[in-house]
Amino acid sequence: MLRYFIEVAYKGTRYSGFQIQQNANSVQAEIEKALKIYFKEAISLTCSSRTDAGVHASGNYFHFDSKGLPEQEILNEVIYNLNAILPEDIVVKRIFAVGPAAHSRFDATSRVYQYAVYQTKDPFVADRAYYYPYTLDIVKLQEAAGILMRYHDFTSFSKKNTQVKTFNCNIFKSEWIVQNNLTVYRVEANRFLRGMIRGLVGTMLKVGTGKISVAGFCDIIESKDCTKADFSVPACGLFLLEVRYNF
Repeated sequence: MLRYFIEVAYKGTRYSGFQIQQNANSVQAEIEKALKIYFKEAISLTCSSRTDAGVHASGNYFHFDSKGLPEQEILNEVIYNLNAILPEDIVVKRIFAVGPAAHSRFDATSRVYQYAVYQTKDPFVADRAYYYPYTLDIVKLQEAAGILMRYHDFTSFSKKNTQVKTFNCNIFKSEWIVQNNLTVYRVEANRFLRGMIRGLVGTMLKVGTGKISVAGFCDIIESKDCTKADFSVPACGLFLLEVRYNF
């Protein structure tokens, strides 16, 4: 058996998340359905990152095992045909062979996410960003984002009833940037907790509007109490941009 990675992108608006769920529409279910139609056999996928309902991805990966797919020239035809089968909001970007022990989840060295906010009404970004029509202090937002790299325990930004062994994460990059009419938070880390990015964004927006101070933000981190964080920002503004590997 040979192992293959598939890179996909999708607009998550219509889906209950990436992972297959009973009586719910998921990205994984659509891709497995397309693979079954094309290869005429059931193929089970293992995903690198399970995005939540409504969350988008411009670069997510999964892997699967097969007795052998054709050479890359033919693989390009496979990609074309899979995209013809898939709905318009899911696309296969590439398929490539990896070593037999390669794992799309456990071999990832980091993941890069962004959360986009817009403050002037714009119908062209309404389903891919959060409409937040309040004045934001970008300097305070940047200060709060930079502080995150000093910490490792993010219990305060993990939703309850999460089955994890540790709440420690290593954040490599954390910043707010302004792109056109969007204010964007971009973060890279070795791992993320359930609801973590939306909790960080919601709480930092309170810093940006002056509802809490930067010192108060630090207090929330150090409290290790998720009831003090704000998880209320919607899924539409969140993108998984990239999953990084060493190969």
